Formats: sequence, structure tokens, C-alpha cells
Amino acid sequence: MNTRSLLAAATIAVCAVLGGSLPAAAKTFRYANQGDALSMDPHSLNESLQLNFTFNIYEPLVGRGKKLELVPALATDWKQTAPTVWRFNLRKGVQFHDGTPFTADDVIFSYERAKADGSDVKTYVGAVKEIRKVDDHAIDIVTNEPFPILPDVISLWAIMSKKWCEENRAVVPVDKRKGVENTASFKANGTGPFRLRSREPGIRTTLVRNLNYWDKSIDTNIEEVIFTPIGNASTRVAALLSGEIDMMEPVPVQDVSRIAAAASLKVMQGPELRTIFLGMDQSRNELLFSSVKGKNPFKDKRVRQAFYQAIDINAIQKAVMRGASAPTGLMIAPGIKGFPADLNKRLPYDPAAAQKLLAEAGYPQGFEVGMNCPNDRYVNDEEICKAVATMLAKAGVKVNLTAETKATYFPKILSRNTSFYLLGWTPGSYDSHNPLFALMATPGAGGQGQFNLGSYSNPKLDELTKAIATETDVAKRMAMISEAMKIHQDEIGHIPLHQQALAWAMKKNVDTVQLADNFMFLKWTVVK
Repeated sequence: MNTRSLLAAATIAVCAVLGGSLPAAAKTFRYANQGDALSMDPHSLNESLQLNFTFNIYEPLVGRGKKLELVPALATDWKQTAPTVWRFNLRKGVQFHDGTPFTADDVIFSYERAKADGSDVKTYVGAVKEIRKVDDHAIDIVTNEPFPILPDVISLWAIMSKKWCEENRAVVPVDKRKGVENTASFKANGTGPFRLRSREPGIRTTLVRNLNYWDKSIDTNIEEVIFTPIGNASTRVAALLSGEIDMMEPVPVQDVSRIAAAASLKVMQGPELRTIFLGMDQSRNELLFSSVKGKNPFKDKRVRQAFYQAIDINAIQKAVMRGASAPTGLMIAPGIKGFPADLNKRLPYDPAAAQKLLAEAGYPQGFEVGMNCPNDRYVNDEEICKAVATMLAKAGVKVNLTAETKATYFPKILSRNTSFYLLGWTPGSYDSHNPLFALMATPGAGGQGQFNLGSYSNPKLDELTKAIATETDVAKRMAMISEAMKIHQDEIGHIPLHQQALAWAMKKNVDTVQLADNFMFLKWTVVK
């Protein structure tokens, strides 16, 4: 039988297995991103592209729908049975890709794994005290305190196979800070709609359709997925224009109009919930990679404010982002629950005031400091960092910029081996508690402050963050969120920059769903 006959036979088999649910003949889908998913382990790195990619293979108990609403996934339903107890009924008849049945034991194992040393997703299970097995298809999740947003928080916590992890020596997640890897870095065994067929880090990753997937109503005709990281923006655009790939993201802002004008292509644009910000080391007595010896300038609020006011965010919006960004004074976007609109005001751009503040803090000639920035994560990251460095130079601060791939950037910053860095954050729960707990609270147990990489600390903010987690009165909760955000804003714990607009480009025969968290699910993607 020749290749064409084999493909036709495979297509017929797929349609038969799925009861004819495919909207069209099964297809191969080729897409590219500027970076790679650094691991196939869904607990090893809490980063959007990695979670986005691996969540086509793995699934949570509670998922998100096409409008980011909560929907049943591996749990069919859930309810609070006591102030600190949630009952989850698990979906029956689900199998992992190796044929192993999914049960409560896998959920309990995945909880222990997600909170273990080396896990980068501790924030999603930090409020959980324990998980009790009711039977093979029911569990009780017990929280330390009443936690009304638990279903929202665990929507990015993937469930892994206990049996597979034990057999493959992947019981604990890899620690990206240490460069450690295990079987789960390169192989995968989830319950999702696609299976991992091959993995070549930095080159190509191939998925194939899971014909035993529990949800027979998913809207895709994709049989094979070939994902390719293409770091160079021009090369990525050229690959789309030539037809080598079917889709790419992000689209360089300067190429949006050119791609949109192509007869065979289209661009999907929309607001994103991610906030891009700058962080500063406020914990060490002496900064790394700094000309200042025996002293940490960032411990002085005047220095942090000087950096803030030396940055012309409107110039970045116009020249770097070409209008595709919304400057912000907060660490969250307007679409996040609890967003205090009245606080969304930036300090004015004022380089003279910045120089004065530096002089008052004891640095009339400025100082020299290192800065870490990814160059393959978000659109124009490196250009933003270069613009910031140029602006700070006018205030007397020499920034030694290290722009690098995520493969070296993340181990460095997650180890807090950084003085000054750029990062972006989309709250996984779409609630203000998430950035307060993960980004702004003092680093502590259970994932608290796990991504507060500069170790900003304020006891009152910590107290409010804990109270926000348990408060059910909407008005009281909103007031506490506003108070906590105001504390952080006044102290300049971080320097918020903007929210960027999403831009995906694809052939006109590709239909998909663009979510404001920049996730693209293959189960909702069709190649006509």
C-alpha cells in the first residue's frame, strides 16, 4: 500500500473511531512559536508556552471553556461540603495514553508531586492541606483555610499517571533551577486529546491524535501536529508566507499589516491578560552584577522610583510596540477579577526627577547593574529591555543587558540569580489573589511568593493576601485587594509596564479559538 493509501486508511479509521465527529478530513497541522516548550513535564515550569503546549497532552480536574469559564475536565462536578472541604467526582472511563485507567490515586499522586521540591506549580496547590480518597472516582480536597476560589486556582494543575511516573523514575518534577531532567522531560503520558509521538528539544515536537480520548465531541480534524520553535522573527514570518507552516505566534508588530494583506493569510488580534513588568532584587545586602559594592541600591524606594520615572512607557508603546500595548500602573490587567480601576495610574515619566531621586539616595553619578531578559518568550521582549536600558542611561544608570533564550534565562531568574529582570504574568486563576500570592507576597511555604524573584516583602500585604483567599463577601474582598495593590504600588515593589495585544497569524483555512491568556487548544483547531 502506498503512502497516499495509508493516509486515506488512517483518515477513515479516525472517523470511524470518533463516530464521524470530525468536521473535515483529518489533517497535519504545522505551527511555530519564537520559543520552545522547555520540557514535557507539566509541573516543571509555570510558563505560558509550556503549559499551553503540555495541556494538549495532560488535563486538570477543572478546565476552561472558550470564554475562559470553568468547565468540567477530569472532574465531572464539584461542590463545597464544608468550609474547608471540596468534593470532586472524577470522570469514569478515562485512560492515560498508555491505557492505564485514571483514578483518584493519580490525583493524590499529582498533588504530592506538584508540591514537591523542584515543582514550579506549587502556587496552584499551596492552599491545599490534603486530598482524601473517597473511592476510585471521588476525592475530597481539604484546604488549610476556607478557599472559595479553589476550582479557579487548580485549573492549571495537570494530573499525571502515578503508575507511569513510578515506572519511569519521574516521581518528582525536574528542577529547572538546577538543570535537572528526567523521563518526564522528554516523554509524556497524559489523558488529553493528543499524544506525544516525538520530542527533539529546540528543533521539533510532534503530537498525534489520541483516538481513545474520552470527549468525543471536540471540534478538530487534526491528526498530526508538528510544532517548531523558530526564534528569528523574519524567518518565522517567511515560513508562514511560503506555506511551510500553517500558523505562527507571536506576530512581530511590524509585520501584522503585511501578513493581514496576504490573500491566503489572516491575523487574529485581541487583548491579553498578561502584564509585563520589571523586578528588582530587594533581598541581598549587595547586588549581583553591580558597580555598587557592599550596598544594594534597590532596597531604597527612591532608587526604585527613579527607575520607574526614568522609563518613558508612552515611547515604548509607540516606537517598540507600535501601539499594540496598554500602559499600566498595576500588576494585573482589567480583565482580572478584583481589578481596582481607580489605582491604574502610572507615576509620570520624569527623567529629571529620576536623577534627583538617585542623588538623594546617594548615587548622584548613578551606578552600573546587570539586567536579565528573555529573547524568545513574548513579542519584543528584547527590544523593550533595550529601550529601558537606553532610558535609564539618561538618568545615569548603566544597564548591562543579558538577553537570552528561555533555556538559560529561567534557571537563572528562578534561582534568584538576578538583580534586575523583565517578566510577564497572567494569573492562572484570573483572580487578583494569584499575583498577590505568587508575585508580591513574601516568599514562604506552599508556593507563597514563589515568583517574587526580587523578594519584595511587606507584612501587611501578606496579611491581606491571606485574608483575601478566604473572604466571601465581594465588597470586603475588593476593598482588601485594593488596599494590598495600593501598598505594593506605593512601595514600588515592582515596575509594571503594560499589557500587550495578542497577534496570531495563520492560513485562512485554519480556524481556532484565541483566548486572552494566550492559550491555543488544538482540540478547538480545524484545518479546512
